[in-house]
Amino acid sequence: MKKNDRTLIIEALYNRITGDEEARVCKDIPDSACNDQPRNFFAYLVANLLGKVADEIGSAKLIIPWLFGMLGVPALFTGFLVPVREGGVLLPQLAVAAAVRKLAIRKSVWIAGAVLSAISLFGMAWAAVRTEGVAAGILIMSMLIVFSLSRGLSSVSAKDVLGKTVSKSRRGALMGWSAGLSGIAVLVIGLWLGSTDLSEAGPRVFSGMLLAGGVLWIFAAFIFSTIVEQPGATEGGGNALAVAMQQLRILKTDAQFRHFVTARSLLLSVALAPPFYVLIAQSHTGEGLAGLGSLIIANGLASSLSAPFWGYMGDRSSRQVMTIAASGAGVLGLFTFFAVSGSWGWVVNAYGMAAIFLVLNIMHGGVRLGRKVYLVDMATGENRAAYVAVSNTLIGILMLAGGLIGLIGDWLGPAATVLILGICSLFSAFYIRRLPDVSDPA
Repeated sequence: MKKNDRTLIIEALYNRITGDEEARVCKDIPDSACNDQPRNFFAYLVANLLGKVADEIGSAKLIIPWLFGMLGVPALFTGFLVPVREGGVLLPQLAVAAAVRKLAIRKSVWIAGAVLSAISLFGMAWAAVRTEGVAAGILIMSMLIVFSLSRGLSSVSAKDVLGKTVSKSRRGALMGWSAGLSGIAVLVIGLWLGSTDLSEAGPRVFSGMLLAGGVLWIFAAFIFSTIVEQPGATEGGGNALAVAMQQLRILKTDAQFRHFVTARSLLLSVALAPPFYVLIAQSHTGEGLAGLGSLIIANGLASSLSAPFWGYMGDRSSRQVMTIAASGAGVLGLFTFFAVSGSWGWVVNAYGMAAIFLVLNIMHGGVRLGRKVYLVDMATGENRAAYVAVSNTLIGILMLAGGLIGLIGDWLGPAATVLILGICSLFSAFYIRRLPDVSDPA
């Protein structure tokens, strides 16, 4: 196919998706980038789609916990999976954001992050078939640290590249298509795992999945490199981590913000819980991958089912969203503990655990949306940057410390860990009810 023919096909498809039949919308991107917008739109879309699927293949709250259980890795390592994955992205991102903004062309930062992500997944794949126990925990966790730092690099540059290459009124369509298509891909993976007899494959299946995730990141890097990015401004923007350290005094002077940070800290109990639910599901449904497939499907359905509901409710009262979601996660933790302790067969099976995981991820989605909307509504133009920098820094540190919850998992087991986290979630819901409602439903 000739280059001109390929360009015409891309532009026709772009026009069909965006509705730009007669006039190209280029409201807030450089004029020089307007003609490249269709090409950039699909390059960003495909690279982002591949990255999302690769992220799910190496999920720290689902795939790796299941692999850890299969390899006999102590629960202490499992407790640090989500903290390292999330905190490892957040804190370095705050530190390097200013340096990235000094680059006129920033897509190279995203590409570097994608390649490093691929290398880390390849390392995990090797460890999955070559090690077990503590050694597997150390090696895979080391690779997860590299993966998290790499994802931070990509994340800090992605929005800048998107802002320079795709117009504001087209970004929602891009992200919507990316999320929708990646959700379908993840559901297909879950259906495949749930319907295929892989009982004899063991860790080799996970090694193959992680290798596939790494290959997806390589393809994503190549496709992202085809984006035509115009040089951008390099001035402005301080180090967000330094800003956070300088602004810590607002915790003392701003009572409302201090109460919000306390509430967000308590809500970490919801974020830390999923890997322990995975361990419970694995121990009561066996290591066969049908159980894992049902959890992947539940995880994929949770965001698509809950996002519109939480979004609508968040516009009315973000405090109510956090309260309901935290309460639901807390009650679910208690229910799961009693179901496991009482050997409730109608609950503790592949389908029952999938339903529990579905509800858990719906509640986690509510917590995430609620606290984001609450912070934005509470802040003003003058203090929003300081609020975000301080809260993200403190939560990143607390999340890493929260990984020690895995000690309880080794001592008392995953069911008791879920119970403790559930009680903390209920307490967080009670605390959040005391916060002022900052939403404006009108």
